[in-house]
Amino acid sequence: MLYLVATPIGEVSEITLRALEVLKSADVILCESTKETSKLLKQLDIKAKKYELLNEHSTLDDLKRLTEICKNETVALVSDCGTPGFCDPGNDLIGLCRKQKIPVKSVLGASSLMGLLSLTSRRLNEFVFRGFLPAETEARSKEWQKLTNEKRAIIIMDTPYRLKKTIDELNRHFVNRPALLALDLSQENELVLEGSANYILQNLDRDKAEFMLLIYPHDKV
Repeated sequence: MLYLVATPIGEVSEITLRALEVLKSADVILCESTKETSKLLKQLDIKAKKYELLNEHSTLDDLKRLTEICKNETVALVSDCGTPGFCDPGNDLIGLCRKQKIPVKSVLGASSLMGLLSLTSRRLNEFVFRGFLPAETEARSKEWQKLTNEKRAIIIMDTPYRLKKTIDELNRHFVNRPALLALDLSQENELVLEGSANYILQNLDRDKAEFMLLIYPHDKV
């Protein structure tokens, strides 16, 4: 059995009762990093757990081994924060488990995507989730150019250290479309900025942060 367990994005008390139950009863905790996950479990007073890693460095052989563990034991998959299986390697494991008829269940909870959408001041009936932009300069520039043709709302995310770079690019390519930037959701230093790209750039008070960016639809200018 494989459980996909959402963990807090910031405030530890966000953990759900069901997530606590699953984490306590699981035979194995599957995580991106033992450092982050063991820290969380310690805060939740959950001890003596067996850990296995699933991250960007995991190979196909690793995934096959983890699938066998899911077949024989109760496994809780967590990411460093938020809902696993979203922009992370969890999807590959889920696919292998499904092929072998291993049950996969979601333990719902904190989600950065839904957190961002809940903060919008305008009703959105549809959006394009672009996710992480390319890191390489030329490919990244081409992707921004491509996105300027998209009329629907666009959601972008990237690594924390590319925050300033992303907002600079937003200001170059979407000067006439308002946006919503959410930084460090559910943490003490949470910041939400909504307005023009220039307004966001001028009011950005940090160069590095966990963030998600929503560019409002073209017809909302």
